[in-house]
Amino acid sequence: MESHDSNRSDPVGTTVFERRLPPASVIAHSLEHTVHSVFWLDDLSAEAKAVRPKLAGERVADLAIVGGGYTGLWTAVLAKRRNPNARVVLVEAKTIGWAASGRNGGFCEASLTHGRENGLARWPKELDTLDRLGLENLDAIGAAEAELGMDFEFERNGSLDVAVEPHQVEWLHETAADAAARGDDTVRLLDEHEVQASVASPTYLGAVWHTRTSALLHPAKLAAELARVAEELGVEIFEQSPVRRIETPGSTGAVELVTGGGSVVAARAVLATNVFPSLLKRNTLMTVPVYDYVLMTEPLSAEQLHSIGWADRQGIGDMANQFHYSRMTRDNRILYGGYDAIYHYGGRVRGQYEERAESYERLASHFFTTFPQLEGLRFSHRWAGAIDTSTRFCAFYGTARDDRVAYAAGFTGLGVAATRFAAEVMLDRLEHRETERLSLQMVRERPLPFPPEPAAALGINATRWSLDRADHNRGRRNLLLKTLDALGLGFDS
Repeated sequence: MESHDSNRSDPVGTTVFERRLPPASVIAHSLEHTVHSVFWLDDLSAEAKAVRPKLAGERVADLAIVGGGYTGLWTAVLAKRRNPNARVVLVEAKTIGWAASGRNGGFCEASLTHGRENGLARWPKELDTLDRLGLENLDAIGAAEAELGMDFEFERNGSLDVAVEPHQVEWLHETAADAAARGDDTVRLLDEHEVQASVASPTYLGAVWHTRTSALLHPAKLAAELARVAEELGVEIFEQSPVRRIETPGSTGAVELVTGGGSVVAARAVLATNVFPSLLKRNTLMTVPVYDYVLMTEPLSAEQLHSIGWADRQGIGDMANQFHYSRMTRDNRILYGGYDAIYHYGGRVRGQYEERAESYERLASHFFTTFPQLEGLRFSHRWAGAIDTSTRFCAFYGTARDDRVAYAAGFTGLGVAATRFAAEVMLDRLEHRETERLSLQMVRERPLPFPPEPAAALGINATRWSLDRADHNRGRRNLLLKTLDALGLGFDS
């Protein structure tokens, strides 16, 4: 294996993950007994996995919700807390939390704008307000465990942005300087010695530790607990009931959600369908599904834990365009995901896209480059999921059908916390409230749509190639990326 000094040479055309390849036998051994299944969902109790009924016949409600992920579940819970007498019905196409809400890494970030840099580029005048509201939203999620009697393994450990190439170290100093200029003392700059004393990876050249604006949680337990609390508050939840169409006859002022076996007639409705095709034609091209791939290790032994440190248990993400994210679980496994962000022609969501051997093999290789001292460790689970990507990298909000229907989508991989904010926005709009949230330009405006095929596939894949080239060229962005930056457009996971 090459010495650590190979990191410092930063030769153009290679990355640390190409300069420090682990033996092929290590990768093959690590994946030998991996099951294609979502660890978080497997880890739920039998009670949390209990099957709910399908929708049959007609239900009447004050509020009908489509989607049993975080967005729909937070909307249901918050609606009942605002008005305990409201009749709320939630309809899910499969089971609670089975899609992105049960498959993500469990990073719960305060940012509502997919990071401060994106927010500063788009909404500089209101970024301080957005940062404050995002932090209040994260605080509320943490407080919900005690207030609502939930346990979703919430840990306010913060997160590390790590540099794995020399040119990225400068970006760390810029981030720390920006925080200092704003008087933000929750951002700590770690040099190479300090970051490796915290997490023992020879690839880490420095980091910034965001000590307050990030948390970790158990994704599937959050969904399951929200569903349990919603039902205890009186929400009716139906599973295996995909909504085929939405009707809003002008004469009644109502909204009707129609499934294969029944319907819900409600005064108002919320669409929380995330990456799946919208029931509203206006949103057909507003998001594209991007597939993200994940590995989960078996539990580490005491000796393995000692070898990597990580006593502060922060979430970690590196600073490349094609980035990796990693975290510890409560039972001392390591989740390792990211890098590949795959778009399939036509923007379809298909089960067969989740099994991609080359992505899992690449992740395993990069894992052992990051933690060579863990060679011999096996991965217990592998899985993938589709991310609802928007051109502005964060969620957008709106209403339709004479303000009878509210929607939110486009979270772009940073929606664990933002879904709760989205629920508040949608309820505010349906209730015609005048709130600080609704006054925000970020909330009022819609992003540009993606182009239809074949332009979508051509543009997205050209952007992916350009991002990869930037990672191989000290972060330098080519003409395509500079043009997209100037137009406020992009593609991210």
